[in-house]
Amino acid sequence: MKKLLSFITSGILIAGLLAGCGNAGNNAADEGGNETDVKAKTFKLAHNMSEDHPVHKALADFSKKVEENSDGQMKVQIFANGVLGGEKEVLEQLKGGAVDMTKVSAAALESFAPEYAAFSLPYLFVSKDHFYKSMESEAVQKLYAANKDQGFVGLTYYDSGARSFYTKDKAIKTPDDLKGLKIRVQDSPTAIEMVNILGGNPTPMAYGEVYTALQAGVIDGAESNETALTTGKHGEVAKEFSINEHTMIPDILVMSSATWDSLSEEQQKILTDAAQSSTEYQIDLWNKAIDEAITESKKMGVKFTEVDKAPFIEKLKPMLDEYSKKDPKIKELIDAFEALK
Repeated sequence: MKKLLSFITSGILIAGLLAGCGNAGNNAADEGGNETDVKAKTFKLAHNMSEDHPVHKALADFSKKVEENSDGQMKVQIFANGVLGGEKEVLEQLKGGAVDMTKVSAAALESFAPEYAAFSLPYLFVSKDHFYKSMESEAVQKLYAANKDQGFVGLTYYDSGARSFYTKDKAIKTPDDLKGLKIRVQDSPTAIEMVNILGGNPTPMAYGEVYTALQAGVIDGAESNETALTTGKHGEVAKEFSINEHTMIPDILVMSSATWDSLSEEQQKILTDAAQSSTEYQIDLWNKAIDEAITESKKMGVKFTEVDKAPFIEKLKPMLDEYSKKDPKIKELIDAFEALK
């Protein structure tokens, strides 16, 4: 019944968006508006995070700057908390014209553009500095523009931290500790393969379902960053967080190619400038959020265990070689990031 109600609610919201999304730039003079109103555009942006998450706050900052820098001629309407569906659902809506923008994990994008699988490869980034250098590189800027034919363009990235394993009651100190455990992963072929190689049982699942799945024993654990313990309240049911930091997968802000092409160069620049500024704002918020999440999680009874990464790196290294051979675009990204170490 809960799923049926959720489906009906999402359907109503999406139907409303389909009716209204094409109104960006409509002539408001038909309803008594003035000439200034004619040029006004409102973009629909959907994502699955809560309003207290650093990424949502960054998107709110992005929205504010877009409106300010366009003198009110462009506005961004944000739909948070996954009210329009999960990441893949919203990406389909974006391609279909129901929404203009969305924030999704790079892992979700690999089903639409295979080269994004590079970001889900384990131990691709050796440090935070290496991650930031790589995400600001020419290779990533080129990637943002490369998928226009697939229906979207990238605007910027957001730090989503280093992902580690956490379980209800068992520390994951070596790959062998994952044997037989049902681990929630994002719906990403790369993440599924990674957990399989490590000996666990990958269980793709929407983020919003993880808490109840942990509570009910449907899964034994998950893999994400420390904020999942607090903003997602997973720390109430998962008490062991093992810091192996196997991936650093960015969130990506993408825009519909059709919407992007409808804009002037000046409007496009306002959007990209505001997006890049929001990334700087988010990184500062993110670092503070990680520290706060660790402190709060410890009060919830979560135990943090430092892990020797070497056994994980050794077991997972063949994945980079495999994906390099599989796709020349992925190899190009891996090589570009390697050069920045």
